[in-house]
Amino acid sequence: MDAVLTCMVTEKVGPGEMNIKLGQLVRESFFVDGDGVFRSASIALSYALSALDVPPGSGIIISALAPAWHYQAIKKLGFVPVLADVDTGTALVTRESVDDAVRRGGRVILLHETLGYLPDMEALLSLNLPLIEDISQSAGATLAGKMAGQFGIFSILGLEENDLLTSGGGAVLMAPARRESIVLKKLLDEAPLTDILPDINSALAWVQLKELSRNAVLRKDLNDLYVRSLLQGRHKTVLQQGEGNSANYSFPVILSSGFKDVKQYVNRKEIEIELAFSGSVAGLLGESIEGCPNAASLLMRCVLFPLYPRLGTGNATKIAKILATLP
Repeated sequence: MDAVLTCMVTEKVGPGEMNIKLGQLVRESFFVDGDGVFRSASIALSYALSALDVPPGSGIIISALAPAWHYQAIKKLGFVPVLADVDTGTALVTRESVDDAVRRGGRVILLHETLGYLPDMEALLSLNLPLIEDISQSAGATLAGKMAGQFGIFSILGLEENDLLTSGGGAVLMAPARRESIVLKKLLDEAPLTDILPDINSALAWVQLKELSRNAVLRKDLNDLYVRSLLQGRHKTVLQQGEGNSANYSFPVILSSGFKDVKQYVNRKEIEIELAFSGSVAGLLGESIEGCPNAASLLMRCVLFPLYPRLGTGNATKIAKILATLP
């Protein structure tokens, strides 16, 4: 709050010094060459597609469990969303599902790293398609020695309410390599101020990014506690595949029983849970979605339990006991 209050007191709430300061911290934290800090993820996506010079009407491949804004923004920008189904154990797209999306016209991959987990990047990159990472839930995750945000040509770090880091709104577009950084810089120089994130929001994001590493340790400890408890029952969670670590965005439970019974049980224990993908593309399209049976299944039976750094030992222990005894 001190950073936000400083902006208010100095009446410097529009795009300015804090926006620049946040961009510098992003480059240092994610080891990327360049970035731009925008007012929304959809604006960041528009700049990424412009930098890649993607022809209007091209098919953009997205996960059926990506946030609904992926689908909405792609259509609004004049492109065609091409849905890829997910693996039931990871909630992530696979090489096979993306191959199928390519056959249906997909030419660019907008990869949402769902719930903080990273897919088989080597397999996806072998397709030789332009790849834009969405690391809004996976910031800090690693795979094979590389951080989320370093695999794609561009990467989007959302800063919305339900993202891992939040500034009340906004997004960072990152360019890991020098060549794309130069292109992005040129677009930024011509950008209207209304596209750029104001300092008051940048201040919030800067503070949260500074705390990312420390909070990651707390999140991992909570996740490990939850996993041990869940193993005592009959439900499953998602685990990072390959040599790496997830960002522990939340704690997903893939239910073996009905959501209604589990919801009633945890409500009696005064714990709130929510369906993990109610705000996803699959949730947006509902019964009209086609060719994504795995996503449709996870939409109805994957829930999130609270997992955040300031949860407290008492609450964490209570949730762990509930996870061990879920009906």
